[in-house]
Amino acid sequence: MATIINSITKEKIVKPEPVDQEVLFDGGVMITETDTAGIITYANRKFREMTVYSKEELIGSPHSINRHPDMPKAAFKQMWETIKSGEMWEGYVKNIRKDGKYYWVIVWIKPKFDKDGNIVGYIAGRKVPDRQMIEKAKRQYAQMKAEERE
Repeated sequence: MATIINSITKEKIVKPEPVDQEVLFDGGVMITETDTAGIITYANRKFREMTVYSKEELIGSPHSINRHPDMPKAAFKQMWETIKSGEMWEGYVKNIRKDGKYYWVIVWIKPKFDKDGNIVGYIAGRKVPDRQMIEKAKRQYAQMKAEERE
């Protein structure tokens, strides 16, 4: 099992084993902010409720705390390349909750800039995903994961 270390509390958080049970994202505002290294600096109440992590567990932890093992590394490589270049990224993501259950969202991530135009962090929001597009994403991600194992 993977362990996450919170950079503020130094707490070790063991990521859960996946449970094959989906929790539907019903919409609403689910927002997080990170620094440039992907460490969570803000997580609103809706995000905390959906992930079942406390504010203290999230703030200071890498955003990968809720990355589901079904997600291919290549999907996040492309995301990082896009947002580090100053552009917005949007895509389907399967996340894991603290209890091991999963949820699908459409995530958009935008860089935050200082007054000189330097990227100082990122802000992410989530939208309710289209069920047919989730099926397409599942197939694409399964193929990408298979290629990772080759």
